[in-house]
Amino acid sequence: MVTLAHSLDPIFRPRSVAVVGASATPGSVGSILIRNLIENPFGGVVYPVNPKRKAVHGVLCYPDLAAVPEPVNLAVIATPAATVPGVIKECVDRGIPTAIVISAGFSELGPDGRKLETEIKTIAKGHMRLIGPNCLGVIHPPSNLNASFAASMARPGRIALLSQSGAICTAILDWAQEKHIGFSSFVSVGAMIDVDFADLIDYFADDPQTRSIILYMESIGDVRKFLSAARGVSRTKQVIVVKAGRHEAGARAAASHTGALAGSDDVFDTAFRRAGVLRVRTIAELFSMSEILSMQAQPRGPALAIITNAGGPGVMATDALLLDGGQLAELRPETKAALDAVLPPFWSHANPIDILGDATPQRYRQVVEICTKDDHIDGLLLLLTPQAMTDPTETAREVTAVGQRQRKPVLACWMGGGTVRAGREVFNRASIPTFDAPESAIRAFLHMVQYRRNQELLYETPEAIAEDTSPDEKRVRSVVAAVRAENRTLLTEAEAKEVLSAYGIPVTPTVPCRSVDEAITAAGRIGYPVVLKLLSRTITHKSDVGGVQLNLVNEQAVRQAFEAIWAGVARAVYAGAFEGVTVQPMVKEKGYELIVGSSVDAQFGPVILFGSGGVLVEVFQDRALGLPPLTRTLARRLMERTKIGKALQGVRGQRSVDMKELETLLVRFAQLVVDFPEVQEIDINPLLASPERLVALDARVLLGSTDLPPQKRPRLAIEPYPSRYTAPFRLRDGREVLVRTIRPEDEPLIIAFHAGHSEHTIRMRFFSLVKTLSHESLIRLCHLDYAREMALVAVWRDAREQHFAAVSRYYLEPESGTAEFAVIVGDAWQGQGLGTHLMERLIAVARERGVRHLKGLVLRENEAMLALMQKMHFKPEYSAEPDVVVVSMDLVP
Repeated sequence: MVTLAHSLDPIFRPRSVAVVGASATPGSVGSILIRNLIENPFGGVVYPVNPKRKAVHGVLCYPDLAAVPEPVNLAVIATPAATVPGVIKECVDRGIPTAIVISAGFSELGPDGRKLETEIKTIAKGHMRLIGPNCLGVIHPPSNLNASFAASMARPGRIALLSQSGAICTAILDWAQEKHIGFSSFVSVGAMIDVDFADLIDYFADDPQTRSIILYMESIGDVRKFLSAARGVSRTKQVIVVKAGRHEAGARAAASHTGALAGSDDVFDTAFRRAGVLRVRTIAELFSMSEILSMQAQPRGPALAIITNAGGPGVMATDALLLDGGQLAELRPETKAALDAVLPPFWSHANPIDILGDATPQRYRQVVEICTKDDHIDGLLLLLTPQAMTDPTETAREVTAVGQRQRKPVLACWMGGGTVRAGREVFNRASIPTFDAPESAIRAFLHMVQYRRNQELLYETPEAIAEDTSPDEKRVRSVVAAVRAENRTLLTEAEAKEVLSAYGIPVTPTVPCRSVDEAITAAGRIGYPVVLKLLSRTITHKSDVGGVQLNLVNEQAVRQAFEAIWAGVARAVYAGAFEGVTVQPMVKEKGYELIVGSSVDAQFGPVILFGSGGVLVEVFQDRALGLPPLTRTLARRLMERTKIGKALQGVRGQRSVDMKELETLLVRFAQLVVDFPEVQEIDINPLLASPERLVALDARVLLGSTDLPPQKRPRLAIEPYPSRYTAPFRLRDGREVLVRTIRPEDEPLIIAFHAGHSEHTIRMRFFSLVKTLSHESLIRLCHLDYAREMALVAVWRDAREQHFAAVSRYYLEPESGTAEFAVIVGDAWQGQGLGTHLMERLIAVARERGVRHLKGLVLRENEAMLALMQKMHFKPEYSAEPDVVVVSMDLVP
């Protein structure tokens, strides 16, 4: 990627800082800011600004920013809130590129404060970057900058801390000093009216001094921007977050089961999981998990072996493990035999592995060595209580001798005080995490498991879905238009099923009937037994008013059911809500009742729900959430997080449901949600899942209000697949290829495409002979964040399979709006006009999506590419490398 200066650089590495509101009054914010900047020399100049002072702390003071004699890189503002817009205007007039607004009194105080924030944003937009307002400031140990009013300077380290709470910042800083924890940067973000979490995550992604990015979060800001930034960096650096506000003050009323089940804090969990971010519960876990993930191998799964010299701690650890979703590893027969050979006959012969109170250091070592060879074991937890015959320190030495060499995580819990302190220090020096209590160790292990799973979601390649069924969007739009024309938002069951059917989701035949005679006729046509359900444009949950009558075997039963439904509605609501019934076949086959639904979250937009369905759906609360769009892999992972998901695969002699078909159904359902943002809530409940088939027995769709314009609706949290760029292209020899955006499922195609290149083609594209790309590299080529990246592929389909003929792509640097592009055409497809066409298409897509500049690197000897660039009006730029030409194009005038 072409490297450019970052707009946030002056905040962290300024050459000069002006403190507006500097003061000599002891204990004041303005005084502490000046003191911290002076006492921690950052290699630059400090300019106090205060019209009432001649000097502050012995430094010449200036009446305003205009009077400062030299250029200023960073303004730190600590004046009353009402004066801040004027100060920002001064900054813009002076050309100051960045500011930290310490001042409070903005949105936290209500409408007047929000008005001030809007004014500040308007003045600063396009001219400067702002952190704050209402923040503690910024500490950057690598440059020795302390532009904060914190009580002390942070130690240097490799953790970037981003916190929304200034009070939490001061507490963390004090705690970190005692624990000898250091930071690559320490940022109090405040109200985030400009620079937000996403901007800072992007910034520290490229910082070689940052290993982990940890966040204390109260609100997320721009959801899509945050998830894009987090997904981008979490492949290479740990992103760990504490999100405050797990429980809402009250539950919102919802028209659908999905709305009632999808609590907003659960959606945060879902979003973090999708972005590869680890969520923890406490501040202490933020730091401990940052350290543990850096020093230990990641577990392949949740199966833990517990090794202990006492029964009680083993039981405590087991309880904590199983209650939080972990598993006790099942020991292989060979492992048990090996343990029998080295342990006394009274050992537990099971996991937890109780090696008895007289366990020697050598016994611990032997057991660890045996357990690390068992592929059923994903991690080891070693427990020790200091009994009379125990040597905690020597045991730690013996364990570290083997534990350091393992590819499985090893955690230690030496329980006690002074007796075990030296043993803990041995583990700490050997980078083996230690804990005071079994429960803390278990939480750490399960956090490691969750982190690994989150990372796998970023790297797994999903299977492709057969392209034999395309959704009938036109049919759905017709249904929606008809409902809107009647000023309704609630679709009838028949209309809802028609919508699902248009996306290839199987539904039971549903015949609306206005009279009992119509119902009897429909039942005869369908065939007995049948089901009658309430037909109403206003009643959402039919079962609540007796609106579902099952297993009707003849005309008389249909007549009685019709009358019973009418009476139930009249009694529970009012007779006018009854508009008839729908007649459906009675499905008698055995299967599982599932719910598949979606509701719109105020911050994250549409959210997908999967779980156990039926009338007791809200009682059992067995559900998991996901963010659309979904792939097969994401659909499978969604189901795996539920109890019903395990049953669907076959239990106690029952045959499995067709899981691939269920994955496909979830992917299609998510696509429906993506394609129709006007859908506020949608339920399939129940979806019958049996070994023979999947079928929606009932469905409910609620449209959003027309009072809310499309631009005001919560948008999808994750940029969906841009299918609108799909179009055919005819080659010079008459063959036709399909140009479309690349998909995660395309990894096998990109492997074959790359393997077919000649050495010359590879060198022209990659500047070296890269014959085999790693799995991680291939993932990066196919798993795109479409908000920041784009790849257009030309696909040729022969009689048997698809092949890639060419690829063009760009990677956007969001901070600058500049994207680096590349194009490669397979050897067999060169000379057909594909390179020109894909570049023209890529330029059009980049311009549409707001890219400001395109830049590319071309080998000087690649005459064909240079000729194409000249033909397309790219301009050559200076290049420090003699063999490389930099070409660029401005897309925004």
